Amino acid sequence: MSITADTLRGNTDTIILTQLMRGDNYGYEINKSVQQRTKGEYGFKEATLYTAFKRLEQNGFIRSYWGEDGPGARRRYYSITEAGRLQWAESVKEWEATKTILDALFCVDYEEAESDG
Repeated sequence: MSITADTLRGNTDTIILTQLMRGDNYGYEINKSVQQRTKGEYGFKEATLYTAFKRLEQNGFIRSYWGEDGPGARRRYYSITEAGRLQWAESVKEWEATKTILDALFCVDYEEAESDG
């Protein structure tokens, strides 16, 4: 089943914050983790990911730093701040409320549907 980007687009920041709740990481690995957790059903376009990083950093929800030099290119890592943890908790709470509403709206009571038809 394919999920449209519109369904998840409003949750980009929360998805990223969730990944950072698991520990500091850099963009490519965050996106790879999202793809693995969704079995390839969802991933970010590079522009979307880095625009979100910029927005989250400007809002004080994450901070970035350069990783230690090693083999290959230097990587910019991201970590969640205390404000980011609070934002994440609020977003998850909002998502739970949204799921409850959608579950109620999408549920079909077959006896009710048959009597309406």
